[in-house]
Amino acid sequence: MSETKTQLIPSAQALQLRHLSHDLSNALEIIIQTSYLLGTVEMDENAQQWRKMLDQGVQQATTINKELRDYIRAHSENATG
Repeated sequence: MSETKTQLIPSAQALQLRHLSHDLSNALEIIIQTSYLLGTVEMDENAQQWRKMLDQGVQQATTINKELRDYIRAHSENATG
């Protein structure tokens, strides 16, 4: 019987990827808050459509970033963090 072993991300690289993901989360939070504030002012229909596109893109990026963090956590030598 051959047992397949999952390749783990070495600790140093996993730590760097976690830092980058954290920094990305912070940048996305700024965009989310700015979009929210834009939603509190009156905008014409075109501006509302652009804001909606922005929100959709940010939600997609946030989902991808969460998937990245989950992958790193599941494939790291040190599973904590």
